[in-house]
Amino acid sequence: MDYLQITNTVADSLLCYAKDESGWKTCKKTNEVTVCWRPSTEFPGNLYKGDGIINGSPEKVWECLKPVPNGIRVKWDNNVKKLELVETVNVDISVFRTVTPSAAMGIIAPRDFVDVVLVKQYEDGTITSNATHVGHPGCPPQAGYVRGFNHPCGCFCVPVPGEPSKTQLLSFFQTDLGGLLPRSVVDSFFPSSMAEFYKNLAKAVKSLKDC
Repeated sequence: MDYLQITNTVADSLLCYAKDESGWKTCKKTNEVTVCWRPSTEFPGNLYKGDGIINGSPEKVWECLKPVPNGIRVKWDNNVKKLELVETVNVDISVFRTVTPSAAMGIIAPRDFVDVVLVKQYEDGTITSNATHVGHPGCPPQAGYVRGFNHPCGCFCVPVPGEPSKTQLLSFFQTDLGGLLPRSVVDSFFPSSMAEFYKNLAKAVKSLKDC
């Protein structure tokens, strides 16, 4: 499998999402983030975008976001119960299995996802994660988990000009949760989940700064 080609295509897609302002509809707004959606072109669901300012440099924010087994992300992100490294492709590309807990008062059962992830930094200092689902022989579906599928998704830690201790965080999610969930459950879950993601990340970055 050509992971390099797959992840470069994902990175290009996410750049397009970030630059294309058309068709987005706001579905949730908090102090930390504005969450918007539009129909996905990847699957019969929605593409969600989060846009918010986090108090902390891009490096600090990335420290909390970066995919590392038993890293900081597992401690603060309520939607990540476990992160397992399946394969290291090169210094920038890896395959991970992510385990998520049950959600929505138990309506959404525990899930697992297998994704290839590219970590890429741009010339302006933006640090990004770029991920999509893959099949991997070392990680077949497992009992007790519904296998979900992440279509091109990721985060952009963007420097804020003139404010080195702040980061614009753009996040994109378009996830097929699998199973037989009612569409209404899925549509209500993601905006609330993303708002919680930003709130908990802001706290995690603050605690990192205070250490």
